[in-house]
Amino acid sequence: MNNTININLGGFFFHIDEIAYKKLKRYLDSISNSLGDNSQGKSEIIADIEARISELLSEKITDSRQVVNEGDIDNIIKIMGQPEDYVEAEESYKNSSRSYKRNSYNAKKLFRDGEDKFLGGVASGIAHYLSVDVIWIRLSLLALLFGGGFGVVIYIILWILLPEAKTTAEKLQMEGEPVNINNIEKKIREEFSNVSENVKNVANQTSEKIKKTFSNKTKRNNGLEDFIDVVGKIFTLLFKIIAKFIGVIIIITAATVILALIISGFSIGSFDWLNADGGFYQYPHFFYGAILPRWLLTLSLFLLIGIPFIILLVLGLKILSSSVRQFSKATSLTFLSVWLLALLSLIFTGIDYVASNSSHGQYVNKIPLNYVKNDTILLKMRNDETFYYSDNLRSDSNKRQVQINGVNKVYSNYVKVNVKKSNSKKGYIIIRKHSKGKSRINANNNAKKIDYKYKINDNKIILNAYYLSDCNNIWKDEKINITFYLPKDLTIYFDSSVKNFLDNYNNSIANFDKIMTNKYYTMTQDGLYYERIKPLNKNKTNKI
Repeated sequence: MNNTININLGGFFFHIDEIAYKKLKRYLDSISNSLGDNSQGKSEIIADIEARISELLSEKITDSRQVVNEGDIDNIIKIMGQPEDYVEAEESYKNSSRSYKRNSYNAKKLFRDGEDKFLGGVASGIAHYLSVDVIWIRLSLLALLFGGGFGVVIYIILWILLPEAKTTAEKLQMEGEPVNINNIEKKIREEFSNVSENVKNVANQTSEKIKKTFSNKTKRNNGLEDFIDVVGKIFTLLFKIIAKFIGVIIIITAATVILALIISGFSIGSFDWLNADGGFYQYPHFFYGAILPRWLLTLSLFLLIGIPFIILLVLGLKILSSSVRQFSKATSLTFLSVWLLALLSLIFTGIDYVASNSSHGQYVNKIPLNYVKNDTILLKMRNDETFYYSDNLRSDSNKRQVQINGVNKVYSNYVKVNVKKSNSKKGYIIIRKHSKGKSRINANNNAKKIDYKYKINDNKIILNAYYLSDCNNIWKDEKINITFYLPKDLTIYFDSSVKNFLDNYNNSIANFDKIMTNKYYTMTQDGLYYERIKPLNKNKTNKI
């Protein structure tokens, strides 16, 4: 039966048997001897080691009546490790104990870092736990702040719940370092070194101030210089605050643009891969018909916009934290080269686009009308609803991309209808297709390729309310002008489908409007005359 002893270790009381007590005492004495008599911070190191041992024992001893035994001390030594010169200090103790391997347990714990903080050290503690630079955590909290104020709530909650790392053991746990003898000693020596350096700097600054205070020049202008010094510090602080605020604005703006470019890049790439042109997005005008491939122009546009904002993002981070490194010379030159190539490719494409739309052209098709005097023709417009559906079609210059047999085409309702008096006894239709090109010949060829259809069946003339064209010609101001040249005494009936395609401005006979549809009109020497009833002879007409 072993005797038990009550000990106070790190502020906590434990019941320990005599053999375990002797082993623990030899262990602590060996550590003390290994540190030497003149070791800097020796008492603090021993106190931290005892506090750590006390913490480990408290985790194992759940009942206050439980006694610490030799096995518990052996486990503690496994975790804490041995001092480097333990063999020389306690040869007899080593011979009586087995060799232990140093525990590699280094699980991190989440604390607030009081030594690197703006407010409560929450961001620094999270950065230690996640092994990232603290600037990214602070930026994330700022983003949450601007995203609805959640950052403030989260920060306050963490500030309340997270303990601050005060002891050496807690600081090591926060950084993920094993809490053993060597690390505790190393940490305390670093802190003593930092404190000594700070004390030395403060002493030097104080000495300099004392010298200036008692010098003759300083005596004369001490009050004025102090006032100027205070004002200078106030302005310096204001400039720093303004600079930080500008840095945050730059970061948020740059990050938003970069994120938008990334999302749009993936979106456009997906739509192209799915062959889903039209409706989702619209390329810039000069992308159509360009010599360079569209994917290369898209990439150039993203790089032209993105690279300056990447530089702005790094600049904003640099303003907030001096630890952020600038781009190396090689990286800067690479960015500049890529940006210039993107700029030149877009400039070249823009110049080519202007040249390809510099000349106007048209293709004219004349269709004779084999009608005689007193004949009546019916004029209608029709649409193909498989391309585009609308219950109220009208002539407009909007373009839409449609797919026909796997080929992308431009669909447009830019069709205008005019009626004029024929200078001969025969009637005819003139269909003019308009387009643009690099030269008049090229523009004429583009106009000729426009797909426009009509149908003449007995006394019915059915015109398409749309035309189809090549996708590369989407911005070439293409349109269809249809002019009916009617001889004298020929009657025309305007169906309601024509009302939104009648040209009010280019017609020299009548001022067309919507009330003219669903009515009969006869061409006379003086112009169109409205027939109140279906015409049988010319005596029942009224001029409009």
